[in-house]
Amino acid sequence: MKILPTEFDGQAIRRVYDESTETWWFSVIDVVQVLTQQPDDLTARKYWNQLKRRLSTEGSQLVTACHQLKMPAADGKQRLTDVATAETLLRLVQSVPSPKAEPIKLWLAKVGYERMQEMADPALSLDRARHTWQQHGRSDKWIQQRMTGQETRNKLTDYWIEHDIKAGSEFAILTNIIHQEWAGLSVAQHKELKGLASHNLRDHMSEAELIFTALAELSTRQIAESAQATGMVENTTAAKTGGRIARQARNQLESQTGKSVVTGANYLPPAAPKAPKLPKAAKAIKAIKAIKAAKPAQVNKAPKKA
Repeated sequence: MKILPTEFDGQAIRRVYDESTETWWFSVIDVVQVLTQQPDDLTARKYWNQLKRRLSTEGSQLVTACHQLKMPAADGKQRLTDVATAETLLRLVQSVPSPKAEPIKLWLAKVGYERMQEMADPALSLDRARHTWQQHGRSDKWIQQRMTGQETRNKLTDYWIEHDIKAGSEFAILTNIIHQEWAGLSVAQHKELKGLASHNLRDHMSEAELIFTALAELSTRQIAESAQATGMVENTTAAKTGGRIARQARNQLESQTGKSVVTGANYLPPAAPKAPKLPKAAKAIKAIKAIKAAKPAQVNKAPKKA
């Protein structure tokens, strides 16, 4: 999942894009804060909790349509928060009396419309992705490989959907099996190796890692197609076999070059140098008091001459 914050009327709204289901998830608390014009997220959270209780009492399905995902909190840590799709939020907005209701409904509808445009014309999505990668300094060669790999991925997930694989959790399980087989690491372990948190692993792969990921997924699809694999059991077998084919190719390349294909390299911006630690406030105050309290040394005057 990609965390891609956005803004409405100058107010930050956290959102996550789930690539496996092609769904935008928005922070409910952020939207509630905009609607109620609360000064901070704590007050907005209290309002949302009260609204949830009222909606549940009324038998509304809006609360059950919300989920929880980890998003960056005010303290910078990843914390679970309530999220909802644009469609759910459009209905939720009607439960909150606010002068911002109509503008935010239009804004949510626009987000949905842009996504519909991309689904109708995939070139729009590709152009947007290419522009983003160029802004982040990726080479044209890397971008071409990334886009080729995404096309291979899309063909595989299309097959899964048509053969009784559920988008979301089952996609993730099969993807992890393929990755574990070719790379020798799970997706989570590979991200940890690269020092990634909420980032998309493929956006931080080397050209070689992208190529072997694509080979593993291409092999998996073709094996599944030849066997007409249906359901998790049969597609798990295809995933393991496809991943192994890519692993064999990886081992051969590594034996010739002496270099590991799987690396910890990433495209994260360099971390800013840490400022030197200042003395703690208590120690500083104590030192100042000690200086002020210190008496000047007595100077012995020389005796007067007779």
